[in-house]
Amino acid sequence: MSRLFLMCGLPGAGKTTLARRLAAELPAVRLCPDEWMAGLGVDLFDIAFRAELEAVFRRHALELLASGVDVVLENGFWSRAERAELLRDGRAVGAAVELRYLDVPIEELVRRLEVRNREPGEAVITRAMLEDYAGLFEAPDAAELALFDQG
Repeated sequence: MSRLFLMCGLPGAGKTTLARRLAAELPAVRLCPDEWMAGLGVDLFDIAFRAELEAVFRRHALELLASGVDVVLENGFWSRAERAELLRDGRAVGAAVELRYLDVPIEELVRRLEVRNREPGEAVITRAMLEDYAGLFEAPDAAELALFDQG
């Protein structure tokens, strides 16, 4: 049975670090919108392009899962509705679906982002932006987490 891994959390939570490790250990195909957008020269804050790319990744992931390939998606998955949709779609193609929620306190996220913001080529995310994002983020609760497969 193939497995779909959803990396869930705010910027700086460690989604990419965990996703890279999982992809190497399993192995799995890792799809990271930020890396693809940067590689294509697209502004990481281009919401319309990001939505299109994530839709392409979702379709591709389901094709890979249906053919028995494990997939790691790094979209962040801020909304319950989006997570529920991928849970349903992943299971519909016969895959196990795991949600990897990285719950990191805001002060630690700010610290990590301040370090990352100094790296060349990184998109700068300020404390104010992070606080706005935190207001939009729907953290999974225990009931939601229980819906997903455990690895």
